[in-house]
Amino acid sequence: MATPGSESLWLWIGTLGMALGTLFFIARGWGVEDEEQRRFYIITIFITAIASIAYFAMATGFGLTEVSVGGQALDIYWARYADWLFTTPLLLLDLALLAKATRNTTYTLVGLDVIMIVTGVVGALVTSSPALRIVWWGISTAALVFLLYFLVGALREAASRQTDSVRRLTTRLRNMLIVLWVAYPVVWILGTEGTIGVLPLYWETAAFMVLDLTAKVGFGFVLLRSHTVLNEASQQTGVASTAD
Repeated sequence: MATPGSESLWLWIGTLGMALGTLFFIARGWGVEDEEQRRFYIITIFITAIASIAYFAMATGFGLTEVSVGGQALDIYWARYADWLFTTPLLLLDLALLAKATRNTTYTLVGLDVIMIVTGVVGALVTSSPALRIVWWGISTAALVFLLYFLVGALREAASRQTDSVRRLTTRLRNMLIVLWVAYPVVWILGTEGTIGVLPLYWETAAFMVLDLTAKVGFGFVLLRSHTVLNEASQQTGVASTAD
C-alpha cells in the first residue's frame, strides 16, 4: 500500500478543518427546536463529518492507492471520491431544501452529481492509457456542465417563490458551488491524476483541500449563520418538497 508523502500536511489540515467545522455546526444547532430548520443542521453536520473521516483516512494512508499508467506510477487518493460521492449530493440537498425545489428537481441534481463522481473515479483508476483517462474526465466534466446548467435554471425558477432574504442566500450559495465545482476538474486535469503533471501531487492535494474546506465548511457557515433566514426557508420547505 502506498503511504502519504509530504502532502500529508495538507491532509491533516483538511482533517482538522473538517472536524472543527463539524463541532462548530453541532454547537450552533444544539438549541434549534424547529424540525424543518434542524434538517439543514443535520445535513451540514454529516457533510463535514464524512469529509473529516475521509481526510483522516487519506492522512493515515488508508485512502491511498497506486496505479501505473504508461509506465508512470500515480498516487490516487480514492477516499477523496468516496467523500465526494456522499457529500456532494448532501450539499445539493441542502441547497434544494433552501430553494424549496421540487422532488423531481432534487432527484435530477443528485443523479447528475452521482454520474459526475462515478465517471471521475473511473477516470482516476483507469490504467490502460492517459488518453482514456482524459476521455473519462471529459465525460465527468460534461456531467458537471449539465448539472450546473440545471442548477442555475431550476433554482432561478424556485427563487421566484422565496422571500428576498432566502432568495439572496440561495443565489449566494448556488454561485459559490458553481465557482468551486468548476475548479475541481481544472485541478484534476492539471494535476497528477490527469497525467499532465503541471501541478505536482503536493500542490494538487493542497488545492483539493482548500476547495473541499471552502465547499463544505465555508458553505455550511454561510448557510447556517442566520437563524432568521433558515426560519423563513423552513416555513415552506415541507410543502415544496412534496410537489412534483
